[in-house]
Amino acid sequence: MQKAGFIGLGIMGKPMAANLRKNGVELAAFTRSGVPDELTKEGVVACDSPAAVASQADVIFIMVPDTPDVERVLFGENGVAENLRAGQIVVDMSSISPMATRDFAARVRERGAEYMDAPVSGGEVGAKAGSLTIMVGGSQASFDTVKPLFDMMGKNISLIGEVGAGQVCKVANQVIVAATIEAVGEALLLASKAGVDAEKVRTALMGGFASSRILEVHGERMTKRTFNPGFRIELHQKDLNLALATAQALGVSLPNTATCQQLFNACSANGGKAWDHSAMVRALEIMANHEIGQEAK
Repeated sequence: MQKAGFIGLGIMGKPMAANLRKNGVELAAFTRSGVPDELTKEGVVACDSPAAVASQADVIFIMVPDTPDVERVLFGENGVAENLRAGQIVVDMSSISPMATRDFAARVRERGAEYMDAPVSGGEVGAKAGSLTIMVGGSQASFDTVKPLFDMMGKNISLIGEVGAGQVCKVANQVIVAATIEAVGEALLLASKAGVDAEKVRTALMGGFASSRILEVHGERMTKRTFNPGFRIELHQKDLNLALATAQALGVSLPNTATCQQLFNACSANGGKAWDHSAMVRALEIMANHEIGQEAK
């Protein structure tokens, strides 16, 4: 089995790395705060830099917050690029700019290694369960090589296209999720303002064509007022910024995406950047002067 490296052991990265190790993968890892004892006790080798990880791994996974973080891991001081060699594969599982991804891939390939982008969906629950959706951009040969490792971390794994295609797919996912949250929020707010029980409306709609996973899960969050984060607004803002920047570069208009971003901005302005993204409905409630569940005035 190939030796693997993992850089970035946060909320998502730590359980993903743990699943690789549980499946017998020889694993070296680095994170700025230090590799957790729970991983080293299971045999994960703690490294002091991304370059050190690259020196010990055939496949190097990266899972960090944003585009500048990936660039720093790859090309900064003691970065992965310092120890890249022919035959290695760098797999960025972060959610970052599709345009930057293609640039990073070209720079990695100049050093003889291959590059794949493989952003994920499924959150912390999916990371722990090894049931993530993984959207991959890269060559068929690289995908075939890494697929057994992807299988340890996810269930729905798709090669979308060449490098950058995975990030485009993830951006598209986040556009759909944001727009659907906004639609569910409008619908339940309208029902509540009209004096109808929004939870009963949600339950009824689950049996019809309007049914969706977001209506099921996030609609319930809205009616029960449970906005503790599964996925924070500030992270969804980052993803919509990527969508809007990519659209601008391509000359594409995304009017509803821009509206959703403004609603997220309104939530952040009211102290909600760490709320769950279902709390987008709070911005709608502020404009309506009505909170879902309160008695209509």
